Amino acid sequence: MRRSLIQLRWLARRSALRTLRRPAAFYPSLLFPLVLLVITTGGLHLSEHVPGFPATSYFAFALAGAFVQGALVGGVNAGVDLATDMQTGFLNRLSLTPTPRRLVILGELAGAVVLALSQAALYLIIAVASGVRLASGPGGAAVVLALTVLMSLAFSSFGAFLALRTRSSEAVLGTFPLTFVLLLFSSFFMPRALMHRGWFATVAAWNPVSYLIEAVRGLVITGWDTGALARGFAVAGGLAGLAVALTALTLRTRSVAA
Repeated sequence: MRRSLIQLRWLARRSALRTLRRPAAFYPSLLFPLVLLVITTGGLHLSEHVPGFPATSYFAFALAGAFVQGALVGGVNAGVDLATDMQTGFLNRLSLTPTPRRLVILGELAGAVVLALSQAALYLIIAVASGVRLASGPGGAAVVLALTVLMSLAFSSFGAFLALRTRSSEAVLGTFPLTFVLLLFSSFFMPRALMHRGWFATVAAWNPVSYLIEAVRGLVITGWDTGALARGFAVAGGLAGLAVALTALTLRTRSVAA
């Protein structure tokens, strides 16, 4: 156990430092969600006056989307980093060591988790500076950070899975527009309770991103909504477990094939 923890620590340290030392990947991941948040608030702020709208500030309502988008973008970056390690031969050399495959994956994804935590902390600071007060208080902020870590692990694991399958950083980067599609067809812009019945409401209900957004949103504008939190953590945990298992299996298969 102690040896595994040491191996994980060094792999995680390498991944985190690589992320922090690359401004070209770090800053866009921080800024894209903020830009979308500002644009969305400017265009849809009149939604505050719609009967039944759950918040008095559209900015506070849409803030949850920034946390989820940050985790999505970080997942793409994690896949690109892993694909780069494959192209440079680092992953091949690492596969020859006795390090367990699950530790290799978790260590590789540590950079994405660090990025997600940095993003989440920044968004919380911006929210407070903008006059938003979390209805769940300081404890809610801690839960937001915990959920962010779980979301980051889920999406970055899927990014790693794509990297192992395609072996190309360009192919993984090509999935970036998918992050906007997932946000577009979710409850990011409008609560599901106010959506007219139809195909969009159905898609939003099946979109797991909706439940992640609603879990964070509840902490911001409602308080301790245990139902939304349970669904959010269940979705994030389920996605993370599935993605890590698929990625570890693919890495093991790839190592055997090599």
